[in-house]
Amino acid sequence: MIWFEDLPVGRKDSYGSIEVTREASLDFARKFDPQPFHLDDEAAAANPLFGRLAASGWHTAAMGMRMTADFWASLGAEGSILGGAGIDELRWLKPVYPGDTLRAEAEVVEARTSASKPGLGIVRFRTTLFNQDNVAVMSHFSNVLVRRRPA
Repeated sequence: MIWFEDLPVGRKDSYGSIEVTREASLDFARKFDPQPFHLDDEAAAANPLFGRLAASGWHTAAMGMRMTADFWASLGAEGSILGGAGIDELRWLKPVYPGDTLRAEAEVVEARTSASKPGLGIVRFRTTLFNQDNVAVMSHFSNVLVRRRPA
């Protein structure tokens, strides 16, 4: 089990590895983000921002969430991390392409006890996703509700 007290400001974790596949990118785009540069090679090639088929930013965010959930589960956080209280400043910094491999880094930038629920803490993470070349492709701040260690 991991507790609020185990997440001090300055803690950094690096985790995950997800290969971005063409099939998954197309499937996600068809279902949730059907823009031409996510679905069609010719349209993507003509787009000066991408130049080739690019994964949806929302797909990138979902892959980041998967890596984060798997990481916390590997530490036994079920039952202590209760949920998110929001995402701030989500930025897609560089395109993500099929064939890329993503990983995540998260740093605790703030941790405070909840004023209304003293048994909980609120931890603010800065999370950054990187591709295989260590280029940052996405970043955001997340606010997470975490149980405090029982007295």
